[in-house]
Amino acid sequence: MLQQTATRLHGLHSTIPQAPAPLLVCNEEHRFLVASQLMDAGVSGATILLEPAARNTAPALTIAALHACAGREDPVMLAMPADHVIADLAAFQYAVQTAYEVARQGNVVTFGVVGSYPETGYGYIRYCPAQAQSVHLVEGFTEKPDAERARQYLADGNYLWNSGLFMLRASTWLQAMTHCRPDMLHACEAAMQAARHDLDFIRPDAAAFNSSPSDSIDYAVIEKLPAHPEWGLKLCVVPMQAGWSDVGAWDAVWKVSEQDACGNAVVGDLVLHQSCTDSLLVSSSRLVAGVGLQNLIVVETPDAVLVVDKRCTQDIKQMVASLARTSHSLAHTHRKVCRPWGWYDCVDRGDRFQVKRIVVNPGASLSLQMHQHRAEHWVVVKGVAEVTHGDRCFLLHENESTYIPVGHAHRLRNSGGEPLEIIEIQSGAYLGEDDIVRLDDVYGRTEKVQ
Repeated sequence: MLQQTATRLHGLHSTIPQAPAPLLVCNEEHRFLVASQLMDAGVSGATILLEPAARNTAPALTIAALHACAGREDPVMLAMPADHVIADLAAFQYAVQTAYEVARQGNVVTFGVVGSYPETGYGYIRYCPAQAQSVHLVEGFTEKPDAERARQYLADGNYLWNSGLFMLRASTWLQAMTHCRPDMLHACEAAMQAARHDLDFIRPDAAAFNSSPSDSIDYAVIEKLPAHPEWGLKLCVVPMQAGWSDVGAWDAVWKVSEQDACGNAVVGDLVLHQSCTDSLLVSSSRLVAGVGLQNLIVVETPDAVLVVDKRCTQDIKQMVASLARTSHSLAHTHRKVCRPWGWYDCVDRGDRFQVKRIVVNPGASLSLQMHQHRAEHWVVVKGVAEVTHGDRCFLLHENESTYIPVGHAHRLRNSGGEPLEIIEIQSGAYLGEDDIVRLDDVYGRTEKVQ
């Protein structure tokens, strides 16, 4: 979905001027995952702003706008969350074209989805229809309604689902923040003034950014604009019929997935089902078999297995909070972890041992490092490994192995043109990721483990 979002405007360069690459805002813990996904999507040169802590979408858009204006430019920004599905790309791009000129003139434009059923999980936009025009003035917003009110909105015809997509000039957003949330704006300004560059990433100052209040774009600004015409910030909406869905919960994934005659959606090749109805079954690493399921979500990943009634998918966040309270590692990170050089997957672990599958990208290198509590055995599965062990440097080919004792400096590098895959067996009294002393690192991580 991130890849689809980053490439959603491809093909519009002839009608709308665009930056050479997109600007992304994400948490610093996701930086290597995001960079890897962009590479897989063929997107190069993207600017990635790293939030040191989650502060919701309003601060995220604010630091993006401040960066966009840093070169004394004032571009039109299209803010797109990465958890949206757009089935009809042509219709979406037509809506963007419609909104562009309105936004270029200094207006705030949101995109409203023409509802096809009385949805109770979305907020609604109330607008004043403009005859013979495809852009309308927004009159107000309504929170997620009950079923009866949702049916009334659908019958009324002057209500649209709030998509959470926005188009406006960078300066327009900053002006709106001056009126609505000056405290948030000041914190973000301080964070960007003290920002530092780290490889392909931009890191806003942590202390300043963390001092910002947390709020969404809608609550902080958008919903306040119709009541304050004196600010001179006109809020408009472009109706959109593009097969949009906010995939914020697993029941939404079921809705946008292809279903069989019994309403079942299957993701993955290792799924069997019998006498099931209206259910979603997802498999990513092993067989998932369902018998007699009704209205259920079953999601299997290497990390965990989720089973939930479709009516209760919004309650999953409470389970995540429970994991966090117990300091469970899965509350914060996946089993598969992305790094600037590639990724690793912890495939097995037990008392005094851990087994990892490690993939190193072509031309990439791990840091020169040592461990104070563990030894490592490396077995090359695919590719050629360039190994540094103390004063020695040698090559390992497929089916060859080496041993790194506790306290020995070592480095792993892939100097070939194909991904390098190894199996690493760690043994020792302590196997935590913080047992790394970096002696040299091309990614600037010698100060701390990253």
